Formats: sequence, structure tokens, C-alpha cells
Amino acid sequence: MRDHLAQGRLCRDGLLQPEAAADLMARVEAEGIETLRMLFADAHGILRGKTVTRRGLEGALKSGLRVPSTLLLKDLSHRTVFPIWSEAGDTPMAGASDVLLVPRVETFCPLPHAPHSAMILCRVLRTDGSAIPFVPETLLQGAIDRLVTRGMRAVMGLEVEFQVFEPVEAALDHADATMPPRPPLTRGVNQGWQYLTETRYDAAEPLLDILRRSAEAMGLPVLSVEVEMGPSQFEFTFAADDPLTIADRAALFRTMVKEVCAREGYLASFMAKPRLENAAANGWHIHQSVTDMDGRNLLIPDEGGVLTDVASGWIGGLLAHARASCIATTPTVNGYKRYAPYQLAPNRIGWGADNRGAMLRALMAPGDGASRVENRVADSAANPYFALAFQILSGLDGIEAGDPAPAPLENPYDDAAEQLPATLGEAIAAFEASPMYREALGEETVSYLARLKRAEWERYLSAISEWEQAEYFTAF
Repeated sequence: MRDHLAQGRLCRDGLLQPEAAADLMARVEAEGIETLRMLFADAHGILRGKTVTRRGLEGALKSGLRVPSTLLLKDLSHRTVFPIWSEAGDTPMAGASDVLLVPRVETFCPLPHAPHSAMILCRVLRTDGSAIPFVPETLLQGAIDRLVTRGMRAVMGLEVEFQVFEPVEAALDHADATMPPRPPLTRGVNQGWQYLTETRYDAAEPLLDILRRSAEAMGLPVLSVEVEMGPSQFEFTFAADDPLTIADRAALFRTMVKEVCAREGYLASFMAKPRLENAAANGWHIHQSVTDMDGRNLLIPDEGGVLTDVASGWIGGLLAHARASCIATTPTVNGYKRYAPYQLAPNRIGWGADNRGAMLRALMAPGDGASRVENRVADSAANPYFALAFQILSGLDGIEAGDPAPAPLENPYDDAAEQLPATLGEAIAAFEASPMYREALGEETVSYLARLKRAEWERYLSAISEWEQAEYFTAF
């Protein structure tokens, strides 16, 4: 089988190793896997792709899979927002042409909720095998490579908040099938506001056990399962690892939770701030440290607690590029509703030592090998590949600039501190104005991301809200 697969286009072009492909074929056969979901994360971190049968796997490993390039060009309503029929050359993928999915065989992941099936994450390339710079996995790998050229590696930690609701009306009438569809009506699974309370955890344990066991069966190393502050809100944390592994885990976890909850009769949501009475906001806190190539943590302060040059530069870079980075860490209109004072979510740019109100929470102590920075700006709707890439590029720029971190904030909601963007529109403008991101990502990627998010922003601005109807309908 190895020699047979080696004759395929992917192996001939060096896009896949024949030994790894043959091992996957053997494992699929041995484990009785019937279908394989060949997936990639789109610009929003949503997994898309095709499902092949065991019979079709050989062809996918020899030649890859072709899917429409418009899957990279859609906003969250699933509308294509680039002029794919234009002759002006102002779209990255003209004519709804194909792109090539190349299986990342090391990501093979049997699904505990569908034992006959497995997921495989894929690289997305042009059909000639060349890279597409704005593909999330490619962009993150590029950021990782830039850091490695400076003799450093990043280690990231994943903790993510989400909510689970019980649907009471599924919104399946034909009139509900709009773009985007009308959201279902739901009710909570608990009343909330009993943070880390044992009785709340015990009541939720049957569902949480299903999610935890499913995560572990998929190779996602769960560290803790927690009852969060708000109604029906929970948090999972995972072991730290390299950024690409963490991004893969985040995408797989978010998908698994939604799929398993749906099978159990629930609706899981990672929306930043649901428009539901008393609902809390969902944050994604990105823990990050920097090591040398031998794994030595470069953020461990000296015995006096003074920041190392690497720690100071990394913090300074994250702060300097915080506004421009929000297009990746807070990529939706809704996410900016989460930025509020005294809600354990940041609304200003600054850092503090173990301060949960600050944008950056420094968890560093002499001799502590787990010394790290926790960025609390991101929310659970973020594309993990983009979010982590922007952390690396920002931190690396701070190190290269050699500018020390500013003084820590005692009051993270101090009016003197610079504010984060108040809207997605402000974030888009800050991103487009960033020379660092233009240099690091290239004009094509900056244009792509800005156009994609501006389509969402402009749809939001053109929608007539309930507030407008109440304010003006009878007044005029």
C-alpha cells in the first residue's frame, strides 16, 4: 500500500509522506472506520469540508480533495462577499474555482459520538499545490516560523467558556430558513450565578461528563471542567502545547461540543455575548509563554521579580498592537458588547500582575517554570488560528523593537488608559492602519481579512434594530 500511495500526486509533490498515509489506511481498516470527515477551518474558525467513505480514502490520500474556493470567501451568514465573477482582479479566488484539501494525517481523530466516523484536518492549497497566505492554518504556521527564526518557540494554553441551553422551539419552519437563519428559542439548564459551586457542578455533571469523555477520547487533554459565573455557562481548560496544536484543539473542541450537545437534545453556543436575558459573556483567555529552542521558559523573572527582556518586549508588543489585533481576537460585531468595566473582561489596554480586570494578566514568579501571560481580550467566537498568530506576531514585534513594557495598571479600568476598540468598525480601521501587520501578513491577507469583516460590519449597520423601531416608529 505504501508504494501504491507513493505514486499519487500528493506524495510525488512532497505534500504527504507515503509511510504516514499507509499507516492511516491501516488504522482506518483496523478500527472499522466507515466515513472520514475531511475538514479545514474557514476564516471564522468554522470547520468545513467533505466526508469520504473508507473506499474513498485512498483517492483522497493520493490526489487530495477539491472543494470550491468560495468556502474561504463567505461571511458568517454564509454569503460569498467577494466579487468572484469580476474581471478587475479584486478577488483572491475568481470564478468560484477549486482549492485543494491535503489531509494532515497526524490529526486523525475518531469521534466518540459517531464511532463509525473520524475527523481529519486538512491543509488548504491552490490546486497547483502552492500556499494561500490567508488560510488560517497557513497564516499561523507562518507566524510560528517567524518566531523560530529568532530562536524561540511559543507555548499556548487553552481555556474556553461556552453555554449550553435547552431548545424549546427549533425554528425549523420554512420562513425561518433565512441567511442567517432565525435562532431557536431556548431556556437554560441552570440558573447560574453560583460560580464554582459544587451543587451546580453535580447537577450538570451528566452532560459535562459526556463532553469531557468525548474530548479525552478525541485526544484533547482536559485539565479542568468548571461551572462558570453565568446561567448555563461552563469552562474547559486544556494542557498547554505548541500554537498549532492548541488551535487545532480549539477548533475540534468547539465543533465537538456543538455536535454532542445537539445529539443530546441541547444547543451549545460560543457566542461572545448572547442576547438572552441574564446571559453572561463568553471569554477565551489565551495563556502564552515563550521558550528558547531547548524549552527553557524565557518569561521567568529574576529573584527580584524584574521582567526579563523577552517578557517585557512580549507584553509591550501585545499592548502596542492590541487595537489592530482585535480583528482576530474579537472578530464579530457582538464581541465588542463584552468589553465592559468591572465584568472581568477588559475594556482598556494595559497589563497587571495577577489582575483579572486587566487585558494582560501576568502570571510570572521567580523559579516558576509555568510563568506566562494571560491575554483576556479574546472571546470564544475567535478563530483560534488567527487569534494565536496575532499573539505571536505582536509579541515578536515587541521583542524586536526592544521597547520595555509600560508600568502595570493598578486599576485596569482607569480612564487614563487607552481604550480597546468600541466596535468592529474601529478594529478593522486599526488593523488596516497597522504597518506591522502589513509587513508581516502581506497586502493580500490584510485586504482579505478587512474586506471579509467589513462585509459583516456593513450588514450590521444596514439592519434596522429593535431600538430604532421603538425609538422612532410612533414618535414620527
